[in-house]
Amino acid sequence: MTTSRIDPKTLKSWLHDGNEIALLDVREHGQYGEAHLFYGIPLPFSRLEIDAPRLVPRRGVRVVAYDAGDDSTADVAERAAARLAALGYTDVHVLQGGTRAWKAAGYVLFAGVNLPSKTFGELAEEVYHTPRVSADQLAEMLARQDKVVVLDGRPVSEFHKMNIPGATCCPNGELAYRVRQLVPDTTTPIVINCAGRTRSIIGAQTLINLGLPNPVYALENGTQGWYLGDHVLGHGGTQRYADDSGNTDLRPAAKALAVRFDVPTVTAQAVQQWAGDARRSLFLCDVRTPEEFAAGSLPGAQHTPGGQLMQAGDQYVGVRGARLVLFDNDGVRAPTVASWLRQMGHDASVLEGGLASGLSLAPAPASIAPALSTIDTPTLSARLARGDVALVDLRAGMQFRAGHIPQARWSIRPRLANDVKGEARQLVLVADDAALAAWAAASELAGHTAAPLLLEGGMAAWRAAGLPVEATPDLPSDADCIDYLFFVHDRHDGNKEAARRYLAWETGLVAQLDAQERAAFRLPAGPAASH
Repeated sequence: MTTSRIDPKTLKSWLHDGNEIALLDVREHGQYGEAHLFYGIPLPFSRLEIDAPRLVPRRGVRVVAYDAGDDSTADVAERAAARLAALGYTDVHVLQGGTRAWKAAGYVLFAGVNLPSKTFGELAEEVYHTPRVSADQLAEMLARQDKVVVLDGRPVSEFHKMNIPGATCCPNGELAYRVRQLVPDTTTPIVINCAGRTRSIIGAQTLINLGLPNPVYALENGTQGWYLGDHVLGHGGTQRYADDSGNTDLRPAAKALAVRFDVPTVTAQAVQQWAGDARRSLFLCDVRTPEEFAAGSLPGAQHTPGGQLMQAGDQYVGVRGARLVLFDNDGVRAPTVASWLRQMGHDASVLEGGLASGLSLAPAPASIAPALSTIDTPTLSARLARGDVALVDLRAGMQFRAGHIPQARWSIRPRLANDVKGEARQLVLVADDAALAAWAAASELAGHTAAPLLLEGGMAAWRAAGLPVEATPDLPSDADCIDYLFFVHDRHDGNKEAARRYLAWETGLVAQLDAQERAAFRLPAGPAASH
């Protein structure tokens, strides 16, 4: 394959020409999170064939892959472009010089994750003047046993890690549907929190935009602000919305929101026609809870919980300018979420009739991983004792540190071929995801002496057999852990300075935008409604 290379100026014009584009950062997560393009979608080379069909379902879309453009990423963009072409993508390009060239051309690189969503949250606060309370103010309210309800707008898993004591988990995408059951009294103040800022702001402003009569506030700086104020966080919390807490009282308000922000309602027939449009990408998004999705959804839909679709859309949609069609089964959640997506600049619509619409789309074609022969735990143990195999652990670097099979070395797909160069023994791979190992072997180990094997059942099987496991807290080194973004995680692990740096990063995002990036958002102009 001959790769088409483009320069930063061309890419910048493409990002704002109104046509669809999938801008893929194919480095590993830790590298991506240190410095990337504003619209870059994280698609690590180690997961490329697994996630590309879901994030970029239309094979004819314009794709640009990039890396750092230096020795740290070893031409991973070129390798990723070749793999994308092999998957059937027909319009693939590589950013010449990667992020290094982008910065040299005078364009900004951003640290962190979920950039457009978090930047949008800061802009929304500026425009709407969302009311807020500080951690100290909330602590005083709770100490006085004021009539106040704290709702945490994050998913259940994040709430479980740390929470404001007494808070109830209700992800932002569920607020419009459940708030009247959770807070039936219309005079009770409501405080929305998250771990930092974005979901506190968006959650609070959601209720305000819906016209809720209650006083509504965002908790300034979320659980991090609480921790920095020397207030004690809860851990392992399970207090969440009840499954039967759905309520359609706010359906007229949600419908009014959709009208206010020009959210179209589309029929199943129209969406079916869109699915046949070879020039546009289409994402059918079920915004309900994981449990509801698991119980049954529309054929061809992906699960995109509403709160996370607003907060981390780049984990679900990899094409800038694609059509997003949202649905629910209540007429409340989808229009509320879509009202925000429209303001974020997305082409978002709501499916008429939702779950009952009868819409049925063909699923996006997945990539089928090549087969790997397996080795069971007893056989591996015996062969390790004889020393005639080399064990390579492809799990996350932090998982390897916490516990791995003795004699294993850690590696990751972009470095795998180099890490086993000169190794004459047969390789045995350890992975949580068999497909990840299979794709890595197919692209990086094709010339190896003997076909590699996969440990059947992975580390879980090894542990279940009662075989030895060792921990290496410093291996792989921080520098080698290219799949782990330290500054995002350290803020939740007792590091106050990391929390301060993170909040400073978040509040500084808007100032880094250029005029085109800022203009792509569609927040209302002029004085905004708030309490």
